[in-house]
Amino acid sequence: MKKPLVFIVDDVPENIQIAISQLKELDCDFAYATTGEQALERIAATKPQLILMDVMMPGISGFQTVEALSQNRATRSIPVIFLTARAESDDVVRGFSLGGVDYVTKPFKGVELRSRVRNHLELHAYRTSLEQLVEDRTREADLLKDVVIEAMGGLAEYRDPETGGHIRRTREYVTLLAETLVQQGHFLDQLTDDYIKLLGKSAPLHDIGKVAIRDSILLKPGKLTPEEFDEMKEHTLFGEKVIANLEHMAGQPTSFLHCAKDIAGSHHEKYDGKGYPRGLSGEDIPLAGRIMAVADVYDALISKRVYKSSMTHDEAMGIMLEGKGTHFDPVLIDVFVSVELQFREIAAANAD
Repeated sequence: MKKPLVFIVDDVPENIQIAISQLKELDCDFAYATTGEQALERIAATKPQLILMDVMMPGISGFQTVEALSQNRATRSIPVIFLTARAESDDVVRGFSLGGVDYVTKPFKGVELRSRVRNHLELHAYRTSLEQLVEDRTREADLLKDVVIEAMGGLAEYRDPETGGHIRRTREYVTLLAETLVQQGHFLDQLTDDYIKLLGKSAPLHDIGKVAIRDSILLKPGKLTPEEFDEMKEHTLFGEKVIANLEHMAGQPTSFLHCAKDIAGSHHEKYDGKGYPRGLSGEDIPLAGRIMAVADVYDALISKRVYKSSMTHDEAMGIMLEGKGTHFDPVLIDVFVSVELQFREIAAANAD
């Protein structure tokens, strides 16, 4: 097992040697620096488990060095014990206010320094193990979430074999649209990095409600009757219900399920209010549903189905542009046009 590294910063080499001699029985490795500038460079490179920091040094002081360490994401979590001759109460207060975990004044007793260093090394090791455990559990939860999504998306694909490529393509379309919206300065309050990831993960569930639609309608090779189309529209509400049931089983709302429910229930709404299932219009339609609508319709147009032949990219673009402001959010269509070549590439790379 790798020994913990204790990094000592002091402008007097003899003080460094004294500290090491008092701590060597702790079975640690040691590194050191004699200036604050040198410490910043070496600490970033060595990532020690604990820092012993003098305050009075030429150049930048120990306090200034710790301030700089706290601004670096790679070093901000390393615990710091101030080891200094400055014993005024104001200095002690400042040391703790900068994030120091302890403050030891010189001259110190060896047993005191060893005890404090040992305690903080153990605390740091415990905290690190907890953080790793949380990270592992989070990774497991994300993996399980992805597996469930794939399984649920597979249900729709099982009912309709043409759905598989559609799921892959629309997931990529949705992510591309969301990222480009952010790049062009749109919906920045909603489209955070985390939300864009949720969109990509949720997109495969947009048609999960089709598992409740009869084969005679879902796979009908000809045009649906008005009654059959009314039944087909129900897949949006079925999808919402399935995901709402998952929320209920989870015992509390989750951002992922909320996003998935928005997509399933609103991706057939139209910007002018003439869509379904609720006839929502404009920004009353959830942003996730408005983004999904662009991806879903484009892919449907270029894809061959039992009831229609495929269109070319240019033919599909013409119809998409006609829908600006009626079927689709005008902002989304403008962004869609700016990345139409990438849409074409995604379609080709994930062809049925």
